[in-house]
Amino acid sequence: MKIGLFATCVADTMFPEAATATATILRRLGHQVVVPREQTCCGQMHMNSGYRRSAAPLAERFVATYGAFDAVVSPSSSCVGAIRQLYPELLGIDHPVLERTMELSEFLVHRLGVEDVGATYPHRVTYHPTCHSLRVTRIGDAPLRLLRNVRRLELVELPDAQECCGFGGTFSIKNSETSSAMLADKCDAIESTGAGICTAVDGSCLLQIGGGLSRRGGDTRAVHLAEILASR
Repeated sequence: MKIGLFATCVADTMFPEAATATATILRRLGHQVVVPREQTCCGQMHMNSGYRRSAAPLAERFVATYGAFDAVVSPSSSCVGAIRQLYPELLGIDHPVLERTMELSEFLVHRLGVEDVGATYPHRVTYHPTCHSLRVTRIGDAPLRLLRNVRRLELVELPDAQECCGFGGTFSIKNSETSSAMLADKCDAIESTGAGICTAVDGSCLLQIGGGLSRRGGDTRAVHLAEILASR
């Protein structure tokens, strides 16, 4: 299968390892992975902030860049959700490439039927299901299925897992006090598990959580799911 990798802005600037790991996993499974140089931002922040005119050219560019691929895979449920949910109304069309665009764990489990990618990761890990993965892309337990098949990984349940981490894109800027309080609750829950690693499918949420954990001075780190699945 010829797959277009949509890296996303957050991965490009803050989590390049997640994009690289996504390509590594897909190539190990025998697929051709192409990273188009023409890709840009998906426009989610523009749309969420009301700048539809600025978002439209980005959406058009995405369709033109990825329209010919058999599938488009991204290490960001948030961006995938924006593409599938917001683009049809923004562009006035429901282009087939939009439905072929999937978050990594969703693609592996629901499209390929793969739950074991041959990973080994000797750490105690807890999983944070992000808001977009729960309520927009609705990937379900795909990340957990993959984590349960990672060798030497100890998976521990996160209390109040479905509670938001407080990021919410511009929400964390416009409502910083509320966001900080939500983050504190999330970090408390993560630390209560005794896990050394908190993982998720969205770099934006991991940026929020990782920053909160780092400021506490503990040993718990935020690591993208793709990096865990690519580990040997």
